[in-house]
Amino acid sequence: DGVTEVLARHGESLQDKFVEIPCSEDYDSHKRFEGCTPRRCGRGVTDAVITREEAERIRRIAERGLSLGGSDGGASILDLHSGALSLGKHFVNLYRYFGDKIQDIFTEEDFALYRDVRQRIQQRIAQAFGISSASMYLTKPTFFSRINNTEAKTTHDEYWHPHVDKVTYGSFDYTSLLYLSDYTEDFGGGRFVFMDAGSNKTIEPRAGRVSFFTSGSENLHRVEKVHWGTRYAITISFTCNPDHGIGDPVLM
Repeated sequence: DGVTEVLARHGESLQDKFVEIPCSEDYDSHKRFEGCTPRRCGRGVTDAVITREEAERIRRIAERGLSLGGSDGGASILDLHSGALSLGKHFVNLYRYFGDKIQDIFTEEDFALYRDVRQRIQQRIAQAFGISSASMYLTKPTFFSRINNTEAKTTHDEYWHPHVDKVTYGSFDYTSLLYLSDYTEDFGGGRFVFMDAGSNKTIEPRAGRVSFFTSGSENLHRVEKVHWGTRYAITISFTCNPDHGIGDPVLM
């Protein structure tokens, strides 16, 4: 793996840490939106936007939703926007599959907390990159992930491959992760790794910690395999293109 530098240790509480890096050319092949499309690129970490107590409440939303399904392999996802839920080797639409029973699983308060957390993360990213949060739009996929050490059964379970979000998803301009469990306490392995030329920079998850970054090749990354325990997180993604925007989830 070459040299590894820890950007954020799980035991420290970081107010704000930001590292600027040169932008890749990935944004040039997409329509540019002045005042939003990255001109300043980088990555940041903060433990000061979401409290641990809020992260625990959000994790309980993920646990309740994922208890309805779950992948046969080690990586399960729950997308409250589209309704996508891992079930065995496939995905089902949570809202269609469970219908009115959804109201027994989630509450209006759950969705209000989800919205509030999303807005605060959006504002923090906008502040860090010197753009207006109003010019950013939530985009898909935005989803909960639950990862354990069960052997992968399909390619969807193989979460550990290096990738670039802008290349994988196209619409992404800014990516964020809110961690909902603690590295070394709730799970082993599973660190987030930025893969830079000559060295790796890692982020050790901690409940309530938000990491965010511009989505181009300047931030090639992967997640280490989880060796034990269960790692919960939520990926919240933003685009500058209103055509790719999605709304907050609503409890039908």
